[in-house]
Amino acid sequence: MSQGLGERWLQAAYGDATWLRALRPLEVVYRWAMARRAAAYRTGRRKVWRATVPVIVVGNVTLGGTGKSPLVAWLARYLTERGWRPGIVSRGYGGKTDGDTGYPLHVTTRTPIAQSGDEPRMLARQTGLPVVVDPDRPRGARALIEQGCDILLSDDGLQHLALGRDIELVVVDGRRGFGNGHCLPAGPLREPLARLAEVDAVLINGEPAFVPPAGAWTIRLAPIRWRSLASGETHPLSPLPFHGPVHAVAGIGNPGRFFDTLAALGMEAKPHAFADHHRFTPQDLAFDDGLPVVMTAKDAEKCNTMALDHGWVLEVEAEPSVEFVAWLDSRLEGLR
Repeated sequence: MSQGLGERWLQAAYGDATWLRALRPLEVVYRWAMARRAAAYRTGRRKVWRATVPVIVVGNVTLGGTGKSPLVAWLARYLTERGWRPGIVSRGYGGKTDGDTGYPLHVTTRTPIAQSGDEPRMLARQTGLPVVVDPDRPRGARALIEQGCDILLSDDGLQHLALGRDIELVVVDGRRGFGNGHCLPAGPLREPLARLAEVDAVLINGEPAFVPPAGAWTIRLAPIRWRSLASGETHPLSPLPFHGPVHAVAGIGNPGRFFDTLAALGMEAKPHAFADHHRFTPQDLAFDDGLPVVMTAKDAEKCNTMALDHGWVLEVEAEPSVEFVAWLDSRLEGLR
């Protein structure tokens, strides 16, 4: 188990550790700053750029993984099936180019992780659609429109208010919920819970262990297949393409969800949690017992150049509720 200060803080925030109460005066300052920033965009003191095509934002109000990237991938495929030409714009957390001149960065499966970050390259691999990384989201959006995209998905874009949006979707982890209900740094909230009343839809990933907001829908992340890290060949979930117990590594925002998924598949897994967006090295995966190593698709983007013959990737897909899909269809009709 390799956890840094950030991961220990997240555990405390979702577990309502008493020592976080000392940080509540700083929470007041944070909430004031967020409210002032939002008011600046609302009143025009800060500019909001409106695209000439519809924009759907997928984000969250908490720190840590919620499952928003699989939902972005599902939306991209769903929109394509219905005749749209979607593109994905992302901040590209963890990536960096040579100053501002490196943006907008058009991401492919060959783009170095150090430039794109892990999630944008994963989305490019999973969807085959245009993906652009740019800390200036309006500039990235313009690049996608120039490529012929007629609808945009802003990944993790809820707090990036400079880009106007037509639909806001918030994803919440069903097990962890909103933690202690406090904003940074006294809790895991990026924005106060009142923000949920302003978005268009709240989606709970998995069975909620809390009372969900009124009108929230559910989604689930369904395992669909295994992929060999070495060859890229895919195999069905069952029978397993490997034998015995495994080492499960996860450098994502919520490693526990991945470990729980493996347990639900009946696997005996030795968990190894790393920091979100962790840059894996061969030493991280150098276990001396020869057991298979399994990981998420996001982590695989950082490990696919390693000589790991016994590495396997569990691929998952988002499955939204039929009620949400019906609602989405009605909203999309209004955006044509």
